[in-house]
Amino acid sequence: MVDKNSKMMQRDLEVIWHPCTQMKDHETLPLVPIKSGKGVYLYDFEGNSYIDAVSSWWVNLFGHSNTTINNKIKAQLDTLEHVLLAGFTHEPAVELAHKLVNITPQALAKVFYVDNGSSAVEAALKMSYHYHLNRGKRKPLFLSLTNSYHGETIGALSVGDVALYKETYEPLLIANMQVPVPKDQSEASASEAVAALEKVLQEKAHEIAALILEPLIQGAGGMHMYHPSYLVGARELTKKYDVHLIADEIMTGFGRTGKMFACEHADISPDFMTLSKGLTGGYLPLSVVMTTDEVYNAFYCDYNEHKAFLHSHSYTGNPLACSAALATLEIFEQNDILGENEKKRVYIKEKLEKFTDLSNVKEIRQQGMVAAVELKGYEPRERIGLRIYEYALSQGVLLRPLGHIIYFMPPYTITYEEIDKMLEVAYEGIKEIRN
Repeated sequence: MVDKNSKMMQRDLEVIWHPCTQMKDHETLPLVPIKSGKGVYLYDFEGNSYIDAVSSWWVNLFGHSNTTINNKIKAQLDTLEHVLLAGFTHEPAVELAHKLVNITPQALAKVFYVDNGSSAVEAALKMSYHYHLNRGKRKPLFLSLTNSYHGETIGALSVGDVALYKETYEPLLIANMQVPVPKDQSEASASEAVAALEKVLQEKAHEIAALILEPLIQGAGGMHMYHPSYLVGARELTKKYDVHLIADEIMTGFGRTGKMFACEHADISPDFMTLSKGLTGGYLPLSVVMTTDEVYNAFYCDYNEHKAFLHSHSYTGNPLACSAALATLEIFEQNDILGENEKKRVYIKEKLEKFTDLSNVKEIRQQGMVAAVELKGYEPRERIGLRIYEYALSQGVLLRPLGHIIYFMPPYTITYEEIDKMLEVAYEGIKEIRN
């Protein structure tokens, strides 16, 4: 008799093309069908449990099937499921926008709703270019950091620095330049990168609409981390040279770095901030572009002036998604989430010291509730990350390494005992491949 897991895998492979996956791998690598989730755990159809150590692609903040978020969505479902946001509005969108304006850096006064992270980046790029155009300037170039990732739609892909994507889709990409990311978390590296940024701006600022960056942590770039002083320098230089600063906080926002937003570590206010992922607690697709009154006012005009911003999505500001986001912010408001996260950060840091004993560990990095262990001595073809992924699943932990980078980004509700198991499984997996 075929078990439920196997039956679900078979039916899936008949029809579904999975993201970020070479489907041929599933000839030998089993899919993991998930029936339900509760807290930090995912459960398959045979009752096996897995600690979700990566927050299901970095979106889940407060655990699966969270009662507060569940109830907010259920209540909204009986009231209004969706309405267009052009010429209409609704209470969840209005309330959420006010809350976001109140908690984000001071200059960010307007909220533009989008659907997902990549789309938010697309909208921010278009806003920046169009703003300069409305002021009589054509600035067709964008600037981003080496090793960056901002999404996989064409515009977002253009400002990223993932070699495989660039090589494949290069003819489709918009004009973009890269400047060096600080090479490590030291202040000296940040200073070097700021100097390199100024050289480019001195020569090209008249062509550059905006600098886009992931503050403090480059997620898909192997959880590469850098010092907050780079953000300070980048903000000063972009103001000096009339270039916008876009802070892509899609992954770093909502407490991941130890503060509500990564920009707070440098006490800066960007011209644009993109938010998604944890915005709804991991429940529903929703993203926003936060921007300033100055940007907003550059588009405010009579209809025949043709300065209005041209961007829309069918599910913009969806009431169910906005309700999930309101519930997520409510959890922050009613609990000392950042304070508890700081205690867990310290605990994780202490536990990670053990990993330095392993000869195949190159470096350990941490910023808030994000930690990474970088391995050394392996070629990409060895697919070390895949081997650790398989081992961790066999031990009841979902890790999804980025190549040779083993990282941890669990929901904030993870307990100390669950942290112990998550880290011990990773340690044993790394030790096993060393032998």
